[in-house]
Amino acid sequence: MKKIWIIGAGPGDPDLITVKGLKLLQSADVVMYTDSLVSDKLVAEAHPEAEVIRTAGMHLTEMVDCIVERVNAGKTVVRLHTGDPAMYGATMEQMALLKQHDIGYEVVPGVSSVFASAAAVGAELTIPDLTQTLILTRAEGRTPVPEREKLQALARHHCTIAMFLSATLTKKIMKELQAAGWADDTPVAVVQRASWPDQKIVRTTLSQLDEAMRTNGIRKHAMILAGWALDPNIHEKDYRSKLYDKTFTHGFRKGVKEDD
Repeated sequence: MKKIWIIGAGPGDPDLITVKGLKLLQSADVVMYTDSLVSDKLVAEAHPEAEVIRTAGMHLTEMVDCIVERVNAGKTVVRLHTGDPAMYGATMEQMALLKQHDIGYEVVPGVSSVFASAAAVGAELTIPDLTQTLILTRAEGRTPVPEREKLQALARHHCTIAMFLSATLTKKIMKELQAAGWADDTPVAVVQRASWPDQKIVRTTLSQLDEAMRTNGIRKHAMILAGWALDPNIHEKDYRSKLYDKTFTHGFRKGVKEDD
């Protein structure tokens, strides 16, 4: 079956594409990318003779027609998606239409903005004895979320939450998390344009989130990380993994008893 390549471009820094993704980008006949989200420096890695198509102004049918025409002409088509295509990548609807033209696809994963944001603030999102779960979601805005996935319901787990596409909904976030029993002083880290040269980091608390976002003028391209794993003083607290505990036995090391 004929196919296209869907490649995660990473969060912004052109060096954060995978080696496989870069090789495919450099060898493609056609490169399609959302010019509002993917770095031009990365796109510049395409073959000099490749056709480069900006898609920010295209609707779904236009994009699919463009792909079909080029694939049927025997060209190798790469579709660059910001971050990782699996997260809010809007790939499913493209693939549904391409399937009608007997065109398949293969996905190359990328670095998601959630992990670039965690790296930017130096956070481990799963802290032993504190939280072992990370919820990736978004606040409900113009696009609804399923009833069982309302933010308040998810927040009742009291684990780390990463919120995509929610920078304009901070009052709703505060209300939903507080209703789920989150303390006002719960740490929050906001990273705007993670890994880009103009990256901005804001550390705040749940009760101050909306004001912090307003003061810093952040209303788009931001990842909101919330939970006690984001405590800037977490390193000073006694949360430690069993993995490196000298008394803990695992498949590669026998534990050593503590001296009496």
